Amino acid sequence: MHLLLLSAYDAQSHRQWRESLVQAFPEFEWTVLVMPARYFAWRIRGNALHFAREIDQADADYDAVIATSMVDLATLRGLCPAISSLPTLVYFHENQFSYPTTNNARSSIEPAMVNLMSALAATRVCFNSHYNMASFFAGLKALISAVPDYAPKSIVALIEKKSDVLAVPFAQDVENYREQKPDRVRVDGGHTLVWNHRWEYDKGPERLFNFIRNIPPSLRLTCHIIGQRFKQVPSVFCDIESLLQSRNWLGRWGYVEDRQDYLGILTSSDFVLSTALHDFQGLAVLEAARLGCTPIVPDRLAYREYCPAQMRYVSTASSMDAGTDEIEAEARAAVALLLALVDKKPETLQLDRLAWPVMKALYRHQFSLLFAGLQVDRQ
Repeated sequence: MHLLLLSAYDAQSHRQWRESLVQAFPEFEWTVLVMPARYFAWRIRGNALHFAREIDQADADYDAVIATSMVDLATLRGLCPAISSLPTLVYFHENQFSYPTTNNARSSIEPAMVNLMSALAATRVCFNSHYNMASFFAGLKALISAVPDYAPKSIVALIEKKSDVLAVPFAQDVENYREQKPDRVRVDGGHTLVWNHRWEYDKGPERLFNFIRNIPPSLRLTCHIIGQRFKQVPSVFCDIESLLQSRNWLGRWGYVEDRQDYLGILTSSDFVLSTALHDFQGLAVLEAARLGCTPIVPDRLAYREYCPAQMRYVSTASSMDAGTDEIEAEARAAVALLLALVDKKPETLQLDRLAWPVMKALYRHQFSLLFAGLQVDRQ
């Protein structure tokens, strides 16, 4: 079985997922085509032009296609006869109906329409969390209710019928590190907290600053602020660094290039914090929890699926343009949770269900549904 795997915006989590997928199913022959995670607006609308040329030039026979939701699958199938009739699975790491926006952002329906058309063109549709799937359909229904005429109401049921939830499993290096990790040694009774997200506005850096500002200065704390950085970094990170330095809380700062070094930081930390306004599975938090950190997460997004109530703080977030009072209230709730967990740390979060030995059967089931479509088509 020859599978074509397409990743049109190959961000770090997308790359980790596709590499793990190929590794988990060596019985398949894989051809992987990717595009770098940059120039979002052009990438999501123009990727089909590039992929069609690559597929035509390769002149290979494929049995099925697996594509991320950033791939403009409907356009690609129209441009590329070689894959136009093949069964296709579209995998949603995120959906464009649910990204938080600011009042200054230019709204465009284009990214959401790519998601919609790709889901319609696919044989199977998989989402990495129930939250992702629910927010996709909520956004789709809102879009349909807002169109001026010829509202395609039947497409909701059509896509729902072929959709399922299929989480991103832990990468093998996380599992290996977990098995081999040394025993933790606490130094001087202090605590260590890690914030390990992309340095972008949708991960709530303003909320991170207010969280740190509200922590009692007497707490013995080390904060690791790590995660992927891009050319444009929100200016509040300068304030965060200065605040941590002034309290002597600053640990590791900036992106950690070496993966083993990164996993070591997670293993040596007590708590992992999220202030995100956008997380469709929250893999960064889940990896840290897998390595022993206790999550401190907002009561929203996909976190409700994995983190019990005693690890979630009250969420007041409505958008990235939330007012000062709202951000302050959430920061105080998060700090209250931190202090409660410092006094009595709960049991380690059990996440065996996201390990490949468990997840492989679920992926294999989705492949069987996909290939069943192939067998029907070829009869």
